[in-house]
Amino acid sequence: MKTLLTGRGKLWNSSSKCPDVFILCERFLSSYIGISNLQQRALSSTSGINEEHIEKFNGKRQEVDNVCQILESGPWGTSLEKALSTYNGSTQSDLVISVLRKLKDVNLALNYFQWAEKKSNQPHCPEAYNSLLMVMAKSNNFDQIEQVFQEMSFAGFGPSNTTSVELILSCVKIHKLKQAFDLIQLMRRFKFRPAFSAYTTLIGALSTIHEPDLILTLFHQMQELGYEVHVHLFTTVIRVFARESRLDAALSLLDEMRSKYVDGDIVLYNVCIDCFGKAGKVDMAWKFFHEMKAHGIMPDDVSYTSMIGVLCKANKLNEAIELFDELEHKKRVPCAYAYNTMIMGYGMAGKFDEAFKLLEKQRLKGSIPSVVAYNCILTCLGKKGKVNEALKLFDEMKKDASPNLSTYNILIDTLCRSQNLEKALEIQESMKESGLYPNILTLNIMIDRLCKSQKLDEACLIFEKMDHKVCPPNGYTYCSLIEGLGKMNRVDDAYKLYEQMLDANVTPNAVVYTSLIRNFFKVGRKEDGHKIYKEMIRKGIIPDLTLLNTYMDCTFKAGETQKGRALFEEIKVHNMSPDARSYSILLHGLIKSGFSKETNSILHNMKKQGCVLDTPTYNTFINGFCKSGQVNKAYNLLEEMKSKGHPPNVVTYGSVIDGLAKINKLDEAYMLFEEAKSKGVELNVIIYSSLVDGFGKVGRIDEAYLIMEELMQKGLTPNIYTWNCLLDALVKAEEIDEALVCFNSMKDLKCTPNGITYGIIINGLCKIRKFNKAFVFWQEMQKQGVQPNVVTYTTMISGLARSGNVIEANRLFDRFKKGGGIPDSGCYNTMIEGLSVSNRAMDAYLLFEDCRMKGCNVYLNTCVVLMDSLHKAECLEQAAIVGAVLKETAKAHHASKSM
Repeated sequence: MKTLLTGRGKLWNSSSKCPDVFILCERFLSSYIGISNLQQRALSSTSGINEEHIEKFNGKRQEVDNVCQILESGPWGTSLEKALSTYNGSTQSDLVISVLRKLKDVNLALNYFQWAEKKSNQPHCPEAYNSLLMVMAKSNNFDQIEQVFQEMSFAGFGPSNTTSVELILSCVKIHKLKQAFDLIQLMRRFKFRPAFSAYTTLIGALSTIHEPDLILTLFHQMQELGYEVHVHLFTTVIRVFARESRLDAALSLLDEMRSKYVDGDIVLYNVCIDCFGKAGKVDMAWKFFHEMKAHGIMPDDVSYTSMIGVLCKANKLNEAIELFDELEHKKRVPCAYAYNTMIMGYGMAGKFDEAFKLLEKQRLKGSIPSVVAYNCILTCLGKKGKVNEALKLFDEMKKDASPNLSTYNILIDTLCRSQNLEKALEIQESMKESGLYPNILTLNIMIDRLCKSQKLDEACLIFEKMDHKVCPPNGYTYCSLIEGLGKMNRVDDAYKLYEQMLDANVTPNAVVYTSLIRNFFKVGRKEDGHKIYKEMIRKGIIPDLTLLNTYMDCTFKAGETQKGRALFEEIKVHNMSPDARSYSILLHGLIKSGFSKETNSILHNMKKQGCVLDTPTYNTFINGFCKSGQVNKAYNLLEEMKSKGHPPNVVTYGSVIDGLAKINKLDEAYMLFEEAKSKGVELNVIIYSSLVDGFGKVGRIDEAYLIMEELMQKGLTPNIYTWNCLLDALVKAEEIDEALVCFNSMKDLKCTPNGITYGIIINGLCKIRKFNKAFVFWQEMQKQGVQPNVVTYTTMISGLARSGNVIEANRLFDRFKKGGGIPDSGCYNTMIEGLSVSNRAMDAYLLFEDCRMKGCNVYLNTCVVLMDSLHKAECLEQAAIVGAVLKETAKAHHASKSM
């Protein structure tokens, strides 16, 4: 049809000129030739040409229709080829081109294209190839395009400018921008020259989806091909890099633009002010603002408003006011956009009185404040938690502007954040009176805020009441509910909602899968977490770095060290680079699994990659070095951290102080402790406990006491670990009485003793042979329901046996074994000696045999005592066996001494 209209247009245009020519001739020759005869001949001649052209055109159109009818009559095969062969002219170049332009099926077009070439034994012309490529563009099917490009390359020509643009445009229209990029690269591989518009179309599309690297590649290719890149194209590319916070690249592009003598315009400068300002580079934004003046470009309303906005966000309100006043002085008519920005600035600074004064000033200048101005103030009031003021302004604003959907959404969000759900629902209902209806954003705000407030039943109720046909839930709706349910351990409900999401043809994103994986692992259902990840991969959803980091963290916490390692490597498989959090998770997981010695190699790889360490990452590596005993490296990393501008926090100091204390470098640990205090770091109980433990273990009890006193003076409460460290130090110094005083003090301070505490006291009392008192603590321990550990059991059993209370010791020994306890050599030997002394020789002998069967050593003295007891009981056979063991043990003991 398009060809038909074009053809008719051409015919009509050529024919319409003929009468004009003949009329002029008629006027010029009117005195020599009869007018009527000349005009008649001209008109009859023109009519003959028209009829001939129309007849030929109609004939050609009929031929094209006939060939298309044959092609579409059935699948390609021998019968269809025969039908084409019987039709005269089916291989003519003009006819092939026209047929290709009409076809829609790529495979059919390719078969006909190849058949026509083979049948005519003539290569196709460039126009035929371009027509075939246009079929591919229309159907967005490029499976055979590389083969077609190869043939065109051999023939010495490439796609026309129009064709190359259409190929790219077809991909852009269906948002397949990576495919469009690959097509341009394929053209370049075959040495074709994609059209200027093909490049600019794709660059424009890529700028909306944050693909700066692809854009830069295309931009450089344009320059290599000799295309002149104008200021508008530079502006687009610079904007993309600046918005991605890749400011160095944006500045390099600016330098490149200047080196090519391309002058910046007002749009470029406005983009630079806005983008660099939003990236927090206020000085750079100011530089561009002044530079444009120096180049004779006067800042417009956009320039001033952008710069005012930048200054307000940087908390430079006074400078913003000065610039606003400068703009006001230059303009007779107020700039509403600048007023809105300045009002927002006052609101962000909490200066609401000034914001209201500016509203009044705008009104006095004849410019009624818009709904945008009021929305700005409402937003700021909401962020400051001023709910009543927001409600009051909402009522007052109706004098100047009708609230719009954004107004209601802002107010509902404010009310939901303040837990005022009833009022939020009331405001939602009042929307209908204003002719407005809640949109998906309104419902998402309510659902999200309710989920975060753990009011899941109310959130689910709103979801169920939604009219899914009029206002269908989107990905954000499902994501909020799935995350909310998962956080409250309702993982099955979250999964059902995920299935409902799939049924509604809403594609879950990486955030949804991250939530499901994390929450399944959190409730201990790690297999379900693994299944979710596999399902995501099967559906073709590409995980992002946050998901992989979360999944890796979950696997490490679940004790799956090898899986965690594999996921770290998988980050690279997906063409991503691990970030600081990735390395922190990896190292933290390995430290917990006992692989802290890998800290150095991981740090080396991280720095080699160029990954910048932040404070949490430094802390993880410092902890890793301390756990692996490489405290010097930890200290060096602490110094590096300071030099890089990352001030150490309580976690940093805690790790290094603990590491130094554990290797008895207590003076260095104490110096670091004092440094932390001098820098205002709020030290916690853990750090104090590390020093108490360190000083106590080396017998510096006075220093341990001083640290403990300082801890309590700071208003901190010693925990059970702190008390146990001090008690252990006192017991080791054999200051048992002092230990008992501390034990009573900790109970007075409402710190309940645990099994370790009782074990320390019992061990201390047994050391000084106060076995009966130790047994009193044992009984107290039982009454409190505290379960003794192996060390406490063996200490108490040994103590009772040594004190002669063999019956109680034996009872405790049997109870210990029945409870699954495994006695050590010391416990066995003490019991054997105790029973032997108490004239229970055969009981002692049976225990002797049990000890040997369990692989425990029998001491020389134990053998002597037991043998003596057996002789007294006239158990001569058993005494002989013990004697033989004694002889062998003595020999082994002598041999080890000789060595």
